Amino acid sequence: MRLAAFTALALTAALLNAEERIDTEVNQKIRKEATEGSQVMKTLHVLTDRYGPRLTGSPNHEAAAKWAAATMTEWGLKNAKLEPWSFGHAGWLNERAAGYITSPVKDNLVFEVLGWTPSTKGTAAGAAVLLVPPEKPAKEELTAWLNENKGKLKGKIVLLGKPVVVPVSFTATNKRMEDDAVRKRLEGGARGGPQRPEAPKPEPGKLTAAQMTEMIDPWLLANGALVKVQDAGMAHGMVRAFQNRTYDVAKTVPTVILRNEDYGRIARLMGDGETVTLEFNIQNRTYPEGKTTYNVVAEIPGTDKADEVVMLGGHLDSWHSATGATDNAAGSAVMMEAVRVIQALGLKPRRTIRVALWSAEEQGLLGSKAYVKTHFGTFEEPKADFGKLVGYVNLDSGTGRVRGASVFGPAEAATVLKVVLAPFEDLGVMGASASTSRREGGTDSTSFNAAGLPGIGLMQDPIEYFGQTWHTNLDTYERIVPEDVMKASTVVAATVWHLANRDGMLPRFENEKMPAPVKPETPPPSAPATR
Repeated sequence: MRLAAFTALALTAALLNAEERIDTEVNQKIRKEATEGSQVMKTLHVLTDRYGPRLTGSPNHEAAAKWAAATMTEWGLKNAKLEPWSFGHAGWLNERAAGYITSPVKDNLVFEVLGWTPSTKGTAAGAAVLLVPPEKPAKEELTAWLNENKGKLKGKIVLLGKPVVVPVSFTATNKRMEDDAVRKRLEGGARGGPQRPEAPKPEPGKLTAAQMTEMIDPWLLANGALVKVQDAGMAHGMVRAFQNRTYDVAKTVPTVILRNEDYGRIARLMGDGETVTLEFNIQNRTYPEGKTTYNVVAEIPGTDKADEVVMLGGHLDSWHSATGATDNAAGSAVMMEAVRVIQALGLKPRRTIRVALWSAEEQGLLGSKAYVKTHFGTFEEPKADFGKLVGYVNLDSGTGRVRGASVFGPAEAATVLKVVLAPFEDLGVMGASASTSRREGGTDSTSFNAAGLPGIGLMQDPIEYFGQTWHTNLDTYERIVPEDVMKASTVVAATVWHLANRDGMLPRFENEKMPAPVKPETPPPSAPATR
């Protein structure tokens, strides 16, 4: 029985290999244009230096979206537009911020402002107080602690939590993945793109970190705290700042994420019995019009199979600690470059090629989920175009080379991609794997997977992504490896071109073999992504 199944699978793979007529001439033209005529770094420069950070709902994001649509129109793409959808929250932007230790020493502070928090009323100056809430308390325990400490807040700048001890690391970090390691991961069914771990299950009777914040923030506000200060808890001055989860600036005090080195210094001085005074001046602005935000789409129209669509994309939005270069101007620029290359070569695809740049990925894949819901529906409740999507190719793991791909679908779909990617082994691409998971999370390809559609996530070399640039104040243009994004543009353009021109659609699960949907879990915004 096993032998028969293996023989059938081998025969299917052989037939698929025969069907994949690789156009080597087009591949060579793509390589040449994506290298010698590359504009990917110019696109990255504009998205980061001119329009970064691109926080969803902010004027920066909308301006970047409009620029991308106009630029792709100039390149010759058709139907470029901004598709609106309801984000539901006012936009927010930090315009300027400064902070200082004013006694017993004088020095600058390095920090980022927490998103969707209010401005200070001019300069907020006061003594620092360090308060350490109980760990994983029951509601009654935290309530008692809040009552005990509420008299310590008025007119104070509150350092919340004990300093994080960040030990010196003696372990070297590999910036490239070994070829054999990539092959083994693909053989094991590794998913492409960043993946967040499952959210930790709450302990019975204990408050989660989010639930503690829901109690602490109004307590700070009601009792007159000037500013909330939290420890970034990272080495070498790195800071990650996310958002006030209510998205309502009236429900919290001005809040900053302070670099670990400054937080520790202040705590140690206070531990010596010193009175430490601090000063912050923060100017933020909210944008009610940001409740409506936009996905960018543009197309290269198809010919004899124009009603069928191959999609590619990445998220355009970013967090605000830096200019969002590796997360994810790199992915957006590579996808724009891939369609520019195809258009510049004058190629006419059989199927329509549609590029999409998503908003609100950082808030939970919201832009791509809205798009999938509107245009495709789900396997269980399909829209008219559900069966017309060949696949969606996604890039969202930084600046590294593409090393492989993972497709939601049967093994035959991965076989197609293996053949398509094989000519690019010299660029570091090691193959493809199939996934049966409809779990949503990590990146936008999973919005398609969750609906039962062929999302294709691309695996990349890590370079400095998860350790240094992911969502931090170091995520800038300087962290991009030009050769890697040019290689990625080559691989994506060739892959999309082939999928748009092969005779058949990318194989999908048969109806009776479609994996069951997975109830989505929302991870905390500070949860580290894993590959």
